[in-house]
Amino acid sequence: MRLAAQAAGALDGVMAADEGRTASEDTKELFTELARTRDPALRDRLATAHLGLAYQLARRYTNRGEPYEDLVQVASLAIVKSVDRFDPERGVEFTTFATRTVIGELKRHFRDKGWAVRAPRRVQELYLELGKMAESLSQELGRSPTVPELASATDATEEAVLEALEAGQGYRTASIDATDRNDETLASHIGDEDLTMGTVEDRQLLAPAMARLAPREQTILQLRFGQGLTQSEIAARVGISQMHVSRLLAASLERLRKSVGTAEEG
Repeated sequence: MRLAAQAAGALDGVMAADEGRTASEDTKELFTELARTRDPALRDRLATAHLGLAYQLARRYTNRGEPYEDLVQVASLAIVKSVDRFDPERGVEFTTFATRTVIGELKRHFRDKGWAVRAPRRVQELYLELGKMAESLSQELGRSPTVPELASATDATEEAVLEALEAGQGYRTASIDATDRNDETLASHIGDEDLTMGTVEDRQLLAPAMARLAPREQTILQLRFGQGLTQSEIAARVGISQMHVSRLLAASLERLRKSVGTAEEG
């Protein structure tokens, strides 16, 4: 039932877009109203509507030593901050602004935690001790100390010293904003948010209803909402009048709406 309701809502958005409005315009209008009224209910509504972005971005940082639930919490709080700070008059899409904010908060979370790869506490403590001891021995010896010398000075085995030094590479991680020899950053090679991911479940739910439509109706819907063609362009492509295209679109969308409603009741 939840998926059916989501698909029905998505279908409403599609029909609204076909009438000349877009989701982006609706979102901007809501943020403009929020900037004017600072309505707490509207603030919560906008934040909740974009929590999917928090989950999506949090998944990018899994398997790095931090629980996924913690990453989701950090990302979700960043969405709330984004809603509070977003200025709809700056000409930037909210998802673009929020993505930057969420990624920044996640990076700060890992930086504050210190270790990008979680090592056992005994290894972390030994690594920190080795750093201090290496500096002291370097001054005494006039050179960098060897592994056996570090092991002797810290009352640890050579294997433990090597393990700590290796794990320490996860402590000094490079920033994804740091430039390389080509003056490029790692962040510049990270893919952007795929805004179509949120519609996957809706399309899956609508697929059976789509299959029951006539081939020409399926083609018209695909051209309109899959390729973004106008009704006039579709008319020229299919070989019928623009008015006929408009009627077929309205009828097809109404049939899909009824199919979704039936699925929700079931």
